[in-house]
Amino acid sequence: MEDKETRKPNRLINEKSPYLLQHAHNPVEWYPWGEEAFELARTEDKPVLLSIGYRSCHWCHVMEDEVFEDKDAATAINDTFISIKVDREERPDVDSIYMAAAQSAGTRGGWPLNILLTPDKKPFFAATYIPKESRGGQMGMMDMAEKIRALWKLQREDIEKASAEITSMISAKPTYAEEGDGGAGEWGEFMSEAYTELASRFDPKYGGFWHAPKFPTPHLLSFLLRYWQSSGDGKALEMVETSLRGMRRGGVFDHLGFGFHRYSTDEKWHLPHFEKMLYDQALIAVAYTEAWQATGKEDFARTCREIMEYVLRDMRCSITGGFFSGEDADTNGVEGATYTWKEDEIRAALSEEEADIVIRAFAVSPDGNFSDEATGVRSGTNVLGLSEDWGHISDAIREKLLAVREERDRPFMDDKILTDWNGLMIAALSRASAALGKDEYALAAGKAADFILAELMDEKGRLLHRYRDGEAAIEAHADDYAFFIWGLMELYEATFNTRYLKAAIDLNSVFIEDFWDEKSGGFYMSRSEAKDLIIRQKLVMDNAYPSANSVAMLNLLKLSGITGDEGLRERATELASAFRGELSASPSSAGQLLIALDFATSPLSEVVIAGDPDAGSTKDMLRLLRSGFYPNKVVMFRPTEGTTVDSEAPSIEELAPFIGLIGGEEGAATAYVCRDRACNSPTVDPLEMIRLLSEGEVKY
Repeated sequence: MEDKETRKPNRLINEKSPYLLQHAHNPVEWYPWGEEAFELARTEDKPVLLSIGYRSCHWCHVMEDEVFEDKDAATAINDTFISIKVDREERPDVDSIYMAAAQSAGTRGGWPLNILLTPDKKPFFAATYIPKESRGGQMGMMDMAEKIRALWKLQREDIEKASAEITSMISAKPTYAEEGDGGAGEWGEFMSEAYTELASRFDPKYGGFWHAPKFPTPHLLSFLLRYWQSSGDGKALEMVETSLRGMRRGGVFDHLGFGFHRYSTDEKWHLPHFEKMLYDQALIAVAYTEAWQATGKEDFARTCREIMEYVLRDMRCSITGGFFSGEDADTNGVEGATYTWKEDEIRAALSEEEADIVIRAFAVSPDGNFSDEATGVRSGTNVLGLSEDWGHISDAIREKLLAVREERDRPFMDDKILTDWNGLMIAALSRASAALGKDEYALAAGKAADFILAELMDEKGRLLHRYRDGEAAIEAHADDYAFFIWGLMELYEATFNTRYLKAAIDLNSVFIEDFWDEKSGGFYMSRSEAKDLIIRQKLVMDNAYPSANSVAMLNLLKLSGITGDEGLRERATELASAFRGELSASPSSAGQLLIALDFATSPLSEVVIAGDPDAGSTKDMLRLLRSGFYPNKVVMFRPTEGTTVDSEAPSIEELAPFIGLIGGEEGAATAYVCRDRACNSPTVDPLEMIRLLSEGEVKY
């Protein structure tokens, strides 16, 4: 068999993306996304095959092995199409447009995503995984290529008509009945509707929503925590706790090396797809942190620490401090090979007593509990998911098994550093650092933020999206700005270093200038000058991670609270109104927007701590403030005269001028709690600070 790496490479060989480089020696004549490929399609009068995926995607690997590595299939593809490969993590804007096209054409979304386009980039056919040969009612690549050649030659008008219709559908602004005033009362109704939707879909036994496959959807859990706090409805908290415990117990959690796999293929959270994505670690960690703040239950704090242990050990670049994108589901072409165990492997690694404990705890069986998703055939291997009556195995046993596992080949790590996903991880580390008192998390977050500010900014002060192999490239998208600004704001609250707050304010101004829709409100996904896309999308519904608009709304509200800039709050209101129709159609599909709306409709608490950052009274006050769940607040710190957090950073008074009027009681940290623009008397008593912060009323 011909060695893949000895073949003549295609045009992907000069790319930086590990996913594109994975396909650089396919016999398919791949092009990267760009005008060269579309110009060739026009010149040769061929349709375009656009294939979108990502490096850690299991079914992307399967399709490569079955179709793109097959000489006969490659010949059919090359004869029929001009072929373009896109890494969805590098070009989420391209992926989003054509995923919308696939869904408009009636195809269930997912990756790999394979779209057929006219040479002017208009879609006319969509599919996800395509086998080489037709089977089970699904058309294979060989038959599809033959059929498209005939249609392209004989029925071009039908193709042009279909492409125009699909493009029109994805370009059209959604229309909804214009009822309601878009005010606080209506926002509260949407939150109640979302809660009702989630409650109806909740699995009371295992947690989570909907049926298999089950995704963590941590932003929905964060919304439910806020709903519980505001409504007093204990069922909302129960849904959060049941889901987080079910996820932690199941095989979707890596009980040896920690961190979460992307999703579970069954309702019990037991059988995962084994890829580990950076954004999942970040958002899930936030949910566990908030659950600990809300309940004080140690198992939630423990899980958060375990996630961070995995990320800091395995996903952090030791040179730059940035965080890698994700680990593959497959090892040497076998899904889950690194993570699954046979019973005799466990017995060989442990004493008899320890092995018996593990076999009972994880329900290990000789014939295995892991089965192939496509065939349902058991492989004789076991996924380590705890049975319901076990909390966790001992650290000593875990470390023994992990040491054996470390001798196996590891899944491939996609080592590109993405600004948006790093922003999420910076936010998660900063939040956990403050809540759990782990200074090392804030240090790691600060190093990643410093790297992005130094290496992923262009000469005009705009962000870039991707860094790999010494190259920073690709114009940033809305996600990059929204998520990184969020991370910087959380980092400020964890460290009170105003360098990060200043960077958040500056980048937010650039974001508004380049992405804001002045006519209708909201942020576009791409800059106004983006030329290589057929439409300019503006999105609010969440997918695997929250929408940029939803995160941006909360950023605007918090920056307004910190700086006193009412224009930012007004812009947040415009943003919410821009998406009122979409929110009314499916409130639970925009959980992160509901979080922002909860903030907007709650009395805003502005807390200023004045004191010596190294004094015990300051640390005690901050520890109490940070350990509780008070999501609708902003926190600022004013060092007393003669003390500093960073001598080279701007003063907090430069960024929040009203703080210049605040002083501290001599010798003690002082808290100033303002609520809905009405300030209370300053206090040196941490418990009084919490009492003032906790005052409120049930809203819905």
